[in-house]
Amino acid sequence: MLINEELFQQLKEVFSPLENEIELSFFPTAHADQAQLLELLEGVATAHPKIKVNEAQGASVTKAAFPGFKVLKNGKETGIQFKGIPTGHEFSSLILAILNSDQKGKFPDELLKKRIQALNGPIRLETYISLTCENCPDVVQSLNQMALLHDDFQHTMIDGAYTQTEIASLGIQGVPSIVVNGKLIHSGRIALIDLIQKLETEFGTNPTEQQSTDLGTFDVVIVGGGPAGASAAIYSARKGLKTAIIAEKIGGQVQETKGIENLVSVLYTEGPQLAAQLQQHILNYPVTLLEHRRVKTISSTPVKTITLESGETLSTKTVIIATGAKWRELGIPGEKEYIGRGVAFCPHCDGPFYKDKKVAVIGGGNSGVEAAIDLAGIAREVVLFEYNDKLRADQVLVNKLKSLPNTSVILQAKTKEVLGNGQKVTQLLYEDRTSQQEVKLDLDGVFVQIGLLPNTHFLKETLDLTQSGEIKVDAKGRTSVPGIYAAGDVTTTPYKQIIIAMGEGAKVALAAFEDQMLRSS
Repeated sequence: MLINEELFQQLKEVFSPLENEIELSFFPTAHADQAQLLELLEGVATAHPKIKVNEAQGASVTKAAFPGFKVLKNGKETGIQFKGIPTGHEFSSLILAILNSDQKGKFPDELLKKRIQALNGPIRLETYISLTCENCPDVVQSLNQMALLHDDFQHTMIDGAYTQTEIASLGIQGVPSIVVNGKLIHSGRIALIDLIQKLETEFGTNPTEQQSTDLGTFDVVIVGGGPAGASAAIYSARKGLKTAIIAEKIGGQVQETKGIENLVSVLYTEGPQLAAQLQQHILNYPVTLLEHRRVKTISSTPVKTITLESGETLSTKTVIIATGAKWRELGIPGEKEYIGRGVAFCPHCDGPFYKDKKVAVIGGGNSGVEAAIDLAGIAREVVLFEYNDKLRADQVLVNKLKSLPNTSVILQAKTKEVLGNGQKVTQLLYEDRTSQQEVKLDLDGVFVQIGLLPNTHFLKETLDLTQSGEIKVDAKGRTSVPGIYAAGDVTTTPYKQIIIAMGEGAKVALAAFEDQMLRSS
C-alpha cells in the first residue's frame, strides 16, 4: 500500500484548504507499472473530495509508453505533467502540484511573478529526474509553479528510469536535467533566481510594466539565510529592530546536508527539515523576508544602499553578511562544459547514473572520502585523487575507504583537464606532482569534492578579505567597514559548523545592536 494510514491523515490535513476541483488525469498505457500509478493517485485522491482521478480524454491523447498523468483545475489544463510515478523525493512535487494548482501553496513574491509572466511563450520544458535525487524536487516544483503563473508554459517531469534511450541520445549523466526541444539547457541544482535568468536568456522577455524597486529603509539588513543569517535575524527582531533578510533560499548550504547528528540537543535531523524550521522561526517575528534574491553591491557610506541583482534597493545603517559558502569548483578546462554529462558535485543525486562504471572523486577531505565510499557501492571502480601526500579525512573514514575492494587512491595528483568526446566525459588529465609526468585516466565520471568557497564575490571592492575570500572579522563580527558585520562560514571564524554559525549569528546581531545604542547615546 503506497498511502498508509499515517500518511493519509497527513494528506487530509494538508489538502483541507482545497476549494477547486483538481483532476489527476492519467494517460492510457499497457505498461505493467500503470497499476502502481493508479494506486498512488487514487490513494492521494481519497484524502479530499475535490481531488479526482480519471483517464485523459480527447483526440490529442495517445497511448503512452509508460505511466504518466497531467494536472487539471476545474477541467482546464494547468501545464503540469508527470511522466513516471512520482514517489520517493518526487512525492512532494505531486502534493505541491495539487496545492499550487488551487493557489494554496507558497508562491514567489510579486516581482518574481512578473518576471516569470513576462517570459516569451510558448515555453515547453522537460525535466529528467531520478527518484533518488534530493535536488530534483526543487527544480520540478519551481518549474511547475512557473507553468501555473504563465499563460503559455508547460512543464513535464520525466523519470529517467523509463527513458534510457532518450537519456543516452541527449547525453544526460546527471539530474535534474532541463531540456527544451531536444536540447539540454541545464543540469544539476539551480537556485530559482538563476533558473529565471536562464529562461529569460533562452526565451526572451517582454516586461509590460515597471515596478518600484525601492524596498524601504531598515534598522538592520541580513544578507544570507543559513543558520548564521537566520539566527542574526531572530536576535535583531527580538531587540525591536526593523529587520530584513535577503537570501537565495532559507537554509543555504544546510538544504544540501543529508544527515545532521552534531546539533547539540537534537539527536538527528536532516538539512531540509532544519531549513524549514529556521524559516518558521524567522516568520514568528516581524522580519521582512526577501527570498530568491542576490546582492549585487553594498555601499560603504554611513547609510548603506544595498542593490540587488534584480535592480531593487534597500537602505540601512547596519548590514550583517552571512552568505556562507558554496561548493568549490576545480577551475580547469572541461569542467563547466561537462557538468551534467560526467562532471558532478552530488554523489547522492548523480551516483545512480554511474552504476557499473568507473569514476573519479577529487578531494581527500571528509566530503571526498565519504563520496568515494558511497560511490563504491554503485560504481565498478572509484579512484580518489588528492593533491597532497596524504588524505586529510578522519582516520575512521580513511580506514573504511581502504577496506573496499573497488577503490584506489592517487596522492600528489594535480588535476589539469576534464576530457570528453563532446557528449560525455571520457578521461581525466592529471599531473603526478612527484614525477611531473602528465597522465590520462580513462573513466566515465568525475565527482568534485574539494571543499567550500566563501560567497563574497560581491564584496571584493567593499571589505577586507583573506586570500581565500573569507571576510576578516574581529571578536564581535565587525568588518573593515563601520556598520557592516559578518557571521558564519563566510568569515575567518574557525570551524565551519552549523552550531557555531548559529552562535556567531546571534553574537553579531547583539554586537550590532550594542553599537547602535552607543552611537545613539
